[in-house]
Amino acid sequence: MAALTACEPTSTGLNSSAVAITTDRTATNALERLGFKVGWFSCTAKLGEEGRSAPPAGGGFASVDCEGETDSDQQITLKGRVTEERSGTCIRGDLTTRINGKVVFTATFLGDCESQPTRTTRPVEPPDRPNGGPRATVTVTETVTVTAEPTRK
Repeated sequence: MAALTACEPTSTGLNSSAVAITTDRTATNALERLGFKVGWFSCTAKLGEEGRSAPPAGGGFASVDCEGETDSDQQITLKGRVTEERSGTCIRGDLTTRINGKVVFTATFLGDCESQPTRTTRPVEPPDRPNGGPRATVTVTETVTVTAEPTRK
C-alpha cells in the first residue's frame, strides 16, 4: 500500500511525502540489520505541529508516525520528529522505535547521511571507456543503539 500527496514547497525544504517514504525505507533497513524480519511497515508525516502557525525557532520539522508488524506478528511503532530528509537516503531528527512496546532503538539519524544530496543529472559515460570505466564503492554507516533482542519462533 502506498500513498502520495502533492508537493509541499516549504521554507525548510521538508516534504511530508518524502519524509514518510524515507523514514519507512531507512527504519525498515535498520530493523532488518538488527535481526527483525519486517512483515510490513508504513509511515505518515505531518509538517510542523497542529495548532502552530509558525515553525519553531531553529527551523521546521515533520512529525512522523509509523506502524507495522514483524513476520512473527510483533507490533512495530516508530514516532518522532524529522528535521532533515536527504534525497530518499537519510533522515535526521529524534526517533524512537518500539517492538511490542519495548524500545528497540533511538536514533538521531537513519540512512546514509554522509552522502551529498543528488540534485544534478548523471553525467554521460565517455564512449572510449567500455562499461563506463572504474566504479566507486559507497560505504554506509549507521549508529543504532539496541535495547531489545528479536523474538525468534
